[in-house]
Amino acid sequence: MPRAAEPTIDRILTAAAKLFYAEGIRAVNLEAVAARAGVTKRTLYYHFRSKDDLVAAYLAERDQPNLALFRRWFEETPGDLPDKVRGLFANLARAARHPRWRGCGFLRTAAELAAMPGHPAIRIGSAHKKKVEAWLCDSFVADGIAPEPAATLARQIVLLMDGAFAVGLMHRDPSYTETAGEAAVALVAAARGRRPAKRGGATRRPAGTD
Repeated sequence: MPRAAEPTIDRILTAAAKLFYAEGIRAVNLEAVAARAGVTKRTLYYHFRSKDDLVAAYLAERDQPNLALFRRWFEETPGDLPDKVRGLFANLARAARHPRWRGCGFLRTAAELAAMPGHPAIRIGSAHKKKVEAWLCDSFVADGIAPEPAATLARQIVLLMDGAFAVGLMHRDPSYTETAGEAAVALVAAARGRRPAKRGGATRRPAGTD
C-alpha cells in the first residue's frame, strides 16, 4: 500500500512503534513521531490526546502480534512439549542476535514508567504478560499436565522468559536466553514426570537452533 493511502492513524502508530522501541519512550517526543509519520503535530493530536495515549496504543498494537509469534514458534517446532518450549527460547535467542533487537518493549516501557503504576500502558503490558502466561498454561494442560501444576509451570516459564529478556539485553548475549531455555525444558520435563531429552545425537532439535 502506498504511504499516502495508508490510514493516518496506522502511519502514526507505525512511526511511534519504531521510535519508541529503538530509542525508548522518554527519549522520543511527539514532534519526532509526527515527522516520522509524515503528519503535522496537530493531526497527531487529533488521533491521540496525549503522549500517554500514544504509548498505550503502541503497546496495545503489539499485544496480539507478539502472542501470535510466540504461538507460531511453539507450534512450528517439531517434537513433544519440552522440544517446543526449547524452540520458543531458541527463537527468542535468535531474535536477540539481530542488531536492532532491544529486548521486550513491554518490559522496557514498564521500567520507564515505574513511578507511574496507574499508567494505561502499564495495565496493557500487565494484561499482555498475563495472556502469555494463560496461553502457556493452556498448552501445558492440553499436553496432559493437571491445571494447578500447569499454572505454576506457566508462571515459571514466563519468569524465565522475562529474565532472559532483561539479562540478555544487559549483557547483549543471547546465550543467556538459551540457558534459560534449558532451565525451562527441565521444569517442563519434571512436570511431565520424566527427565528432559539431551540435545545432540538423535534428539530432535527445533528449527533455527543451529
